[in-house]
Amino acid sequence: MKYILAHDLGTSGNKATLFSEEGRLVTSEVHSYDCHYFNANWAEQNPEDWWNAICVTTKNLIDKAGIDAGDIAVVSFSGQMMGCLCVDKEGSPLRPSIIWADQRAQAQAAAIEKEIPLRDFYRIAGHRNSASYGIQKLMWVRDNEPEVYARTYKTLNAKDFIVLRLTGKWYTEPSDATSNACIDLETLQWSEKIVAASGIDGDKLPEIVPSTTVAGEVTKWAAERTGLKPGTAVVMGGGDGLCSNVGAGSISPGRTFCCIGSSAWVATTSSKPLFDEQMRTFTWAHIVPGLYSPTGTMQSGGGAYQWLKQRLGKYETAAAQAEGKSPYQLIDQEAAKSPAGSNGVIFLPYLLGERAPRWNPNATAAWLGLKMENERSDIFRSVMEGVTLNLNIILESFRRSIPIDELLIVGGGAKGKVWCQMLADVFNARIKVPALLEEATSMGAAVTGGVGAGIFKDFTAIDRMLELNQELVPDPAAAAAYGPVKETFEACYQALLPVYERMAGQSER
Repeated sequence: MKYILAHDLGTSGNKATLFSEEGRLVTSEVHSYDCHYFNANWAEQNPEDWWNAICVTTKNLIDKAGIDAGDIAVVSFSGQMMGCLCVDKEGSPLRPSIIWADQRAQAQAAAIEKEIPLRDFYRIAGHRNSASYGIQKLMWVRDNEPEVYARTYKTLNAKDFIVLRLTGKWYTEPSDATSNACIDLETLQWSEKIVAASGIDGDKLPEIVPSTTVAGEVTKWAAERTGLKPGTAVVMGGGDGLCSNVGAGSISPGRTFCCIGSSAWVATTSSKPLFDEQMRTFTWAHIVPGLYSPTGTMQSGGGAYQWLKQRLGKYETAAAQAEGKSPYQLIDQEAAKSPAGSNGVIFLPYLLGERAPRWNPNATAAWLGLKMENERSDIFRSVMEGVTLNLNIILESFRRSIPIDELLIVGGGAKGKVWCQMLADVFNARIKVPALLEEATSMGAAVTGGVGAGIFKDFTAIDRMLELNQELVPDPAAAAAYGPVKETFEACYQALLPVYERMAGQSER
């Protein structure tokens, strides 16, 4: 029996997962690490913590599974995206990694916009020009830490750094290259125009190879530290967002999924980039060669649901503890008492500003339509509806180019049937719920590794691995009731735009 080892390098830790050559989940192991948040909008991590987590989880997983390390045929990766780790010619980090959540590079994004208008940038890279991406962060290093920039041989994302540590090879692949926001989506090579506008030395960007590329083999040095056998194949894998595409079965045009984690997103697969006229969505290069993933990510999806539990669900939390249940079960039971539309209550879910579809950092959350007769059930349901209505705007932008009548739902928010049925009704689409809700990224990395190593013929291997738990269809009456609610939701946001601007101005004083 041969095995596939998939590492998922997230923000809070690394999850190592072992899959059999048939695609069966064997076991997993997690090791946490810290993230340093400071200066209001800065966020950094120590890349040596990533490496330590890889070493610890690999050794523990081999022991836990009771296998010989030589039975691991390939190691592959899913990793956090949109980072900037500067390393020297020996591969040693020169400073902590500036991770995806960091927003310090505002001035650098503005400098690019002076050279390339926002809409032109979007058409090249598939993303808006913002401080979130890798090239802007590298510009910040150049402008503020010139001695670090001068010594920088390459800038890498998390999984690319681990591939380097394991094999000694300097690569990235299309999904993580997209997260640098200086790729040309048409050629899948670094954009000469964007790199020139940034003033960055293009040689500091690594070579882009396909996600299924066998980057190299585990070296003797790396084997001694991880417990792997020297010579084990290492496949590039992909960014975590795109690995979730594969793990959710979105591997051919039109196959669409929705993830409701702390943030939430809708992503589909297409044969070419999809450019939204209002630039509400963005497009990644897919892990599957030749394909793309149009995506829209909102800031607070399951995060709004968690906020609701913490702030207004204290009774449900206490009752659930006494009954040995999840508080979300009791919140769902309460929300189910309210009809579609929450008896007129609208919740705008912008607790952390908003990315897609609003792109408004000044937006804040709000309840509108509250009346004396409203109950707690209306409040609870309205939060779930607010997230769903926001996601529906993203979905509808994709439907202008691709027919979408069913979606797979993953993430913690898919555990409750009330929310899944709400998604079916608001989206007016069939909803499929897999048995493993929170393994999409690991499964995507495993399939990518399996394809790269020749264990799987192609990416359709995921279809054998995805076991469906339930399917839900829209309720015609509820779907019809949501028609005017969608219009009211949009009207509420538009009406508050001048208020958001005013409040932002006051907070700056």
